[in-house]
Amino acid sequence: MNAQKNPADRLQSALAERFGAQFAVDPGLPGLDELARMAEHRSHRKFSDRVVEPAVLRLLFACALSAPSKSDLQQADIVHVADRAKVKAIADSIPDMPWIADAPVVLVFVANNRRIRQIGEWRGKPFANEHLDHFMNAAVDAAIVMATFIRAAEAVGMAACPVSHVRNHPHELSRMLELPEAVFPVAGLCAGYP
Repeated sequence: MNAQKNPADRLQSALAERFGAQFAVDPGLPGLDELARMAEHRSHRKFSDRVVEPAVLRLLFACALSAPSKSDLQQADIVHVADRAKVKAIADSIPDMPWIADAPVVLVFVANNRRIRQIGEWRGKPFANEHLDHFMNAAVDAAIVMATFIRAAEAVGMAACPVSHVRNHPHELSRMLELPEAVFPVAGLCAGYP
């Protein structure tokens, strides 16, 4: 980010760099600072040794889980992989991404189809949604939560990089993370201070 420029100039510069085109930006438009931060977004794969405090991480989780969800069903969860042996196992399963092992924070965003089934069971209602739409709703909710986590992390000076490769071996990862039936990994995310 370039703190020396005003938000309109930052936004124009970031968009020109990314898209190779000029965008007209009204300097009076509300929210330009946030739009500039969004356009300046970059994925980071190298992190400093600075520890991410548990209270900050908890705050970021709360902000991320405040994201919109399909029918307010809350079908997404965040698994914080704090066990460094599990982080190493994940990194070892993705040999072309060794930087995962060094990330201060490793998360897996999961779609939770289990929660709606449990609610039905508790209320004596049949689960009548055994179709692709149910899967898609949960997967999209997990992606929205991950995107919201990234925005929240960047707001506090952190950086992140999504890891879609976790979907390549979902059964192994689900076993390692002890995910219950009907809860499945959508994406990993490495985060920390750049």
